[in-house]
Amino acid sequence: MNNVIEEKTLVFANSIVKLYKFLAFDKNEQVLSKQILKSGTSIGANVAEAQDAQSKNDFISKMSIALKESNETKYWLKVLKNGEFISQECFDNLYAETCEIHDIISSIIITTKNKYKM
Repeated sequence: MNNVIEEKTLVFANSIVKLYKFLAFDKNEQVLSKQILKSGTSIGANVAEAQDAQSKNDFISKMSIALKESNETKYWLKVLKNGEFISQECFDNLYAETCEIHDIISSIIITTKNKYKM
């Protein structure tokens, strides 16, 4: 796999699965853990789906969904930190990863839209 965003979102999804296990089993937190699991793993799933898009518009649509999921993941990370379910260090690491992924996806969308106009 040489696709940087696919690699980053897969590694990120694995981190989110570990976080889910920690929240669900160690903290016995069932609602928020499922929310972060869904949004955090959906980023990569949509990026992967975009790779076989049927058109440029389909690609942009799938990547836009991934972008929205990254925003939702940032939200849930803030909720988990403010609720003291995760440490500041855990929050900082995952939030920084989410922001990096968000920026890459945003850049991909903008570049694709600009190429599409030509």
